[in-house]
Amino acid sequence: MLDTLFNHLNVIKNTGDKTPFYKYKIDYIFDQFKFSDETRTKFFEKLNLLTKDTSEITAVHIHDFIIQFLEENNLLDNKKQYLDFQKKDQEKFAKATDVEHKINQLFGREDRVVHENANKDSNVFNTQRDLEAGAASKAIGLKMLPGIVAKAHLRGDIHWHDLDYSPATPETNCCLVDFKEMLTNGFKIGNAEVKSPRSIQTATAQVSQIIANVASLQYGGLSFDRADEVLAPFAEINYKKHLEVAKKWVPKDEQAAYAKDSTKQDIYDAMQSLEYEINTLYSSQGQTPFTTVSFGLGINWIEKEIQIDILKIRIKGLGKERRTAIFPKLIYTLKKGLNLKPNDPNYDVKEWAIDCATKRMYPDILMYDKLCEITGNFKAPMGCRSFVPKWVSPEGKEVNAGRMNLGVVTVNLPRIALFAKGNKELFWKIFDEKLRIVHQAMAYRIERTKQAKPDNAPLLYKYGAFGKRLNSDDDVDQLFNNERATVSLGYIGLYEVATSIYGPDWENNDEAHEFTVSIVRELNNLCKKWSKQSGYHYSLYSTPAESLTDTFAQDDIEKFGKITDITDKEYYTNSFHYDVRKRPNPFEKLTFEEAYPHYASAGFIHYCEYPNLKQNPKALEAVWDWAYDHVGYLGTNTSIDKCFKCGFKGDFKSTARGFECPQCGNHNPKYCDVVKRTCGYLGNPQARPMVHGRHVEISSRQKNMSKGMIKDVAKEETAKQSKA
Repeated sequence: MLDTLFNHLNVIKNTGDKTPFYKYKIDYIFDQFKFSDETRTKFFEKLNLLTKDTSEITAVHIHDFIIQFLEENNLLDNKKQYLDFQKKDQEKFAKATDVEHKINQLFGREDRVVHENANKDSNVFNTQRDLEAGAASKAIGLKMLPGIVAKAHLRGDIHWHDLDYSPATPETNCCLVDFKEMLTNGFKIGNAEVKSPRSIQTATAQVSQIIANVASLQYGGLSFDRADEVLAPFAEINYKKHLEVAKKWVPKDEQAAYAKDSTKQDIYDAMQSLEYEINTLYSSQGQTPFTTVSFGLGINWIEKEIQIDILKIRIKGLGKERRTAIFPKLIYTLKKGLNLKPNDPNYDVKEWAIDCATKRMYPDILMYDKLCEITGNFKAPMGCRSFVPKWVSPEGKEVNAGRMNLGVVTVNLPRIALFAKGNKELFWKIFDEKLRIVHQAMAYRIERTKQAKPDNAPLLYKYGAFGKRLNSDDDVDQLFNNERATVSLGYIGLYEVATSIYGPDWENNDEAHEFTVSIVRELNNLCKKWSKQSGYHYSLYSTPAESLTDTFAQDDIEKFGKITDITDKEYYTNSFHYDVRKRPNPFEKLTFEEAYPHYASAGFIHYCEYPNLKQNPKALEAVWDWAYDHVGYLGTNTSIDKCFKCGFKGDFKSTARGFECPQCGNHNPKYCDVVKRTCGYLGNPQARPMVHGRHVEISSRQKNMSKGMIKDVAKEETAKQSKA
């Protein structure tokens, strides 16, 4: 009865925004006061008398009414508690928008930002400069954001990603660089006019320079899609040069073989240089560029050679200790008729990919047919998991390369569930409220990004990285509108949401599973609605949440306390993923997860956790083959840690001080190589520690299959599928 009393009422916020009246917010305050049902009823009945003849009330008026009620009922301790809560909220905003305070906080290493990006070493000068600038940008950015958005971000209702770069600057997020256009037509970096390369070695050198520059002009990941096909024409130039030399010095019947062997060596050297150059680059953000290299669809001998050499070089490792390269992230494509089965022409490349994944975790795998089904056509993700949808230009050309994402805003779904306290109807009401704010935030992201000028980022806008060359006075919006670019709605914590209603072991409950799918479906419906209204592509993104898995959880511990299987874990589960503490086999896990990406098609990846697979590569292949018809994008998490003191290879043990060798206790990053998947990318937590929540989450992960069992289960699952 009380819940329907205020359906007519709107609240005018201090920011000037108008929203429906949400009774749950006052209920939350009264929960802290431990008010009886009788006291609550008395308050809301009085509030109804005040508001029944009006459609609007100000937030200030509600605040004053609460104070008056507490005074009239001699609840003075609660009045002080309430005022302290209000004061704390105001002080938090004041501190967050105070540049000097944020800089001092960073210098004191009190800020979570020191460890929120596992790719940033906060000990080095260029990273420190970036963190200092970022601290100031966060304070400035919060003042620029719409007030209701800024406060929702600070309170942990939503998260405006990369506040250290946006909106203080109108930078874009991640992109698919149009390497083919740039290498073919040349480009300019600084004062250097760069012509189209005349060899595979020069081509990869130019690629590394493009990567460094693009990474410095945006704040997200970048991808080199179809790298084998793009680079092959430049290796063809090498081949022709070698053939000309051979005609002078080599017997006629050996000329082609000589040219081919020489070109193969050139390709290997070029791919090795690219691997080392990317890992030794630093962008202006003080980090190795978040780079993805995607390959696998090329069919001629040069394209195959590039594919195999990328994998060979990754298997070999970096430096004299042969450490696992963190970047670039490698993505290999499986396609029926090309490389899936032993009689396919490129099956030998797949075997290299399997071997590489067992030893270095990468490559991750794109399933060609399923990805086309989910996203509309085939393309690599931008960075770790962000996909653009199929898009056809006004000229009728299908375009992938040169497209980009304008940013992400993530909603804290577990918080909505905690406010709702198991009430689904209330969940959807609060969901509606928070998504109104998210929409406002995303619309602002678009408007702010449109304020960029081509001269702000010449390589992106003027020299081809974004697929079209603009003049200095052109409007950058032509690269964003008509749904060419995406702006993403992120989500986190479906596991925790369902746990709040159905309990912690809900994964095999069909009703619970459908409820979580319905949440993702509704998020997708909202994105479609907003896209239709605006002409910009709002897309649903399964947030990787490297630091956010910790941030939201810590915010909610402060707000709700430690709740079993929800906040007491001290981390939230990434997007739609199965609870990492459980041990479904890979086929059960992927079957559970496969429905979500069809709605969250703008960002997703599945993982399976394995023991050491080096002696059992066929087990991994069994999972890949089975997954081909089920999921679009699959990563391998396996035990590849190494101790250089005692020679141990496998899984390092998680401890409070990080990860240590289970055999000799070594935890010094100089003498060990610890590689874990932090989110979409790999990370080395010993060299660059991550946030607490992510460390706990990684430490909680259970293997999805015991040694030697995967292949047999795959046969069973395939048989079931065939029978069905």
